[in-house]
Amino acid sequence: MKQIIITVLTQALATCRAQGQLPAEATTEINVDRTRDSKHGDFASNIALVLAKPAKLNPRVLAEKIIAAIPATPTIAKVEIAGPGFINFFLQQDSIFAVVNTVLSQRERFGRSTIGAGQRIQVEFVSANPTGPLHVGHGRGAAYGSALASVLTAAGYNVDREYYVNDAGRQMDILAASVWLRYLELCGEAVVFPTNAYKGDYVWDIAATLHRDNAERYRTAWADVTGDLPADEPQGGDKEDYIDAIIARMKTLLSADDYRKVFDLGLHVILDDIRDDLQRFSVNYDQWYSERSLADSGAVQRALDKLQQNNHTYHHDGALWFRSTAFGDEKDRVLVRDNGQTTYFASDVAYHLDKFERGFDKVVNIWGADHHGYVPRVKGALQAMGIDPNRLTVLLVQFAILYQGGHKVQMSTRSGEFITLRELRKQVGSDATRFFYVMRKSEQHLDFDMDLAKSQSSDNPMYYIQYAHARVNSVLRKAEEKGWGFDQASGLAHLNLLTESHEQALLTALARYPEVIESAAKYYEPHQVTEYLRELAQHFHTYNNAHKFLVDDAALRNARLALILAVKHVVYNGLTILGVSAPESM
Repeated sequence: MKQIIITVLTQALATCRAQGQLPAEATTEINVDRTRDSKHGDFASNIALVLAKPAKLNPRVLAEKIIAAIPATPTIAKVEIAGPGFINFFLQQDSIFAVVNTVLSQRERFGRSTIGAGQRIQVEFVSANPTGPLHVGHGRGAAYGSALASVLTAAGYNVDREYYVNDAGRQMDILAASVWLRYLELCGEAVVFPTNAYKGDYVWDIAATLHRDNAERYRTAWADVTGDLPADEPQGGDKEDYIDAIIARMKTLLSADDYRKVFDLGLHVILDDIRDDLQRFSVNYDQWYSERSLADSGAVQRALDKLQQNNHTYHHDGALWFRSTAFGDEKDRVLVRDNGQTTYFASDVAYHLDKFERGFDKVVNIWGADHHGYVPRVKGALQAMGIDPNRLTVLLVQFAILYQGGHKVQMSTRSGEFITLRELRKQVGSDATRFFYVMRKSEQHLDFDMDLAKSQSSDNPMYYIQYAHARVNSVLRKAEEKGWGFDQASGLAHLNLLTESHEQALLTALARYPEVIESAAKYYEPHQVTEYLRELAQHFHTYNNAHKFLVDDAALRNARLALILAVKHVVYNGLTILGVSAPESM
């Protein structure tokens, strides 16, 4: 309905320009919003206020000219000017009822849009280092990214979901060293475990597999490992220098092939665990992209060559630098260290170049809030390589803080004392976990009340919405038990009987769903869907408490059943986008 009004306003403005009442250069995006008070119509536009200055006309005068140029449309009953120049649209009553027929005929397709016009858009999310199980922070990014991808798909985009596997670099080396040191302990060595190594139980499990399958093949005396290494933090040294020295010693003591086997064991065990965890969380990907493949394919060197050819690099102290300050970054960034090794940043530059070389029109990265400072340098690198940086959108997800029994749940990934995503799912369920994760904007802090998420009450928004879906089914079952089978044709023919205020509110809410999907896609805000579903459920439950659905009057009964069946379909569609189930009974 909103699109119909935008269309007639577009036609009216074209007529005004053709008649010389509006300058050709007076253009703007047409905004149409639902009115808060039905006395002011169903929709309103501020277009006359926006174009009044370039048209050199009083807003109300321009509004009159626009209204006069609006073509006759069966769905619009009348158009009025309000206030300083708002244009209010009143719909024909039949067009308000029409949403029920549309929902029942389109069912799962209702709410889908074409605004994406088939544009290829990549959504990359989670992409956690495979150095340990996913924790609750990763979970929020997973739920948000998955829901956003579904919203964009519903809005007509061709969406590709991608996980960037950081299977190279220092953190993975720390994991390999951690596994090897636990393995040495299992071999009987008196290992003093490094402060900065990974300490979770999962490291023991991987080390046990390494020991079971290889016996003492990779064993080295602890004294030979430590040798002349610098002191660790408890002994007054630097923990970062110490773990780097452990890694270097491990690479010296083991052959390159043996080191790679220990490295790959840790990588594959944890990555398989992450895949399984996400699949059980109803998060699926079209592509798992290997960081290591960037170097193997020559993509990193190709990106470095491109930056150098465009004169955006320089050498200093033996290192190759990207002049990122020229693109708004706080300082220039190293691409290749003085020892010839490329940096994480060089891989990221190559990865983003590769994304656009694969033909994506837009790319959306979903990162943790701690990556805020990383955005300017990545966008700057794209611009330096001749790619419009506006084609990349980076969405930051704030951390989720868990509360249980009124107390904050503590967690620490390096110490191994943390709540994993898997544990959270087991405690509150995947549905509640996903729903609660996307209830707020991604950039807002999220306090996750685990007790509320598990509760079966109207205070739990997810339960409240799911119960609306189940309640409709209950009503339909009772109708069958009474011998009153639902006659959809009769219901649609008598929608004019739905004159109660609660019914009108539901009709308006149902008609808003396609607008919500488009808005959620436009602003990358899947939380708009959760807010909408809460409102729809509230209208339904209020209606249910105020009126009987199964009345003796067959025409009115079927009209009401048609209305609530439409509610059921829309609730199902919305929950499906969020990755949440819609139970048939509760």
